[in-house]
Amino acid sequence: MSTPAQTRTARGDDDRDRLLERVAAAALLIVAAGLCWAVTAVRMQGMDMGPGTPLGGLGWFVVVWATMMAAMMLPSLVPMATAFVGIRREGRRPARALGACLFACGYLLTWAAAGVAAYALFQGAVALHIPWLAWSRGGRYVAGAVIVGAALYELTPAKYTCLRHCREPTLLARRWRPGAPGALLTGIEHGCFCVGSSWALMAALFALGVMNLSWMVLVAVLVTAQKVLPWEAPTLAATAAFVAALGLAVALAPHQVPGLTIPG
Repeated sequence: MSTPAQTRTARGDDDRDRLLERVAAAALLIVAAGLCWAVTAVRMQGMDMGPGTPLGGLGWFVVVWATMMAAMMLPSLVPMATAFVGIRREGRRPARALGACLFACGYLLTWAAAGVAAYALFQGAVALHIPWLAWSRGGRYVAGAVIVGAALYELTPAKYTCLRHCREPTLLARRWRPGAPGALLTGIEHGCFCVGSSWALMAALFALGVMNLSWMVLVAVLVTAQKVLPWEAPTLAATAAFVAALGLAVALAPHQVPGLTIPG
């Protein structure tokens, strides 16, 4: 039978192990994101053609998109991934580390699926061959409308609900499932909420030029700020105001927008 002192020591050792696991998970995600940013920067060179940039073949796009999402989204996943490590109680350290990796993989799988859906919508619009969508005609107004629409979504109840699930560890704890398959499924479900929170900003990225590294960085900063900063409502309002102003500028004065590549 253990003494109170032994119990306190064991509890202290467990807390220390948990802290180390959380630090390791955060470091792994940050390093992975950094490597993906480096790969993305190399792949994106010379590919930005502004709004309506061709996406290439599906297989090539999926690989590029998955790398982009890892670069953009893994930093914002750090708080919830470390919370997930703290929630998991079963198994030894290797099993818990594997669970954290599967959680992140499930999260990225959801974003990969969202990319395939976006690819289908984009290619479907291109296949219609609508002359008015050309940048020299109505294209800039369409791009601006998409960006303004993304700003309006930031103020909706759906956005707020999805963002809460991306921010609050207590909600993640309710969705937690045991075992390796459970970790993957929890990651997929968490990814669905984050897609629900950030899909409009990704639509704005397509409207600005999905192969533009500067716009990628901007959207990644906005997404991370919304998930990490404590001022949830002010951050959403500021994001909506900024994105709306950007959309109006793209529609009305595109040549004045820094970093925007004008098609054609």
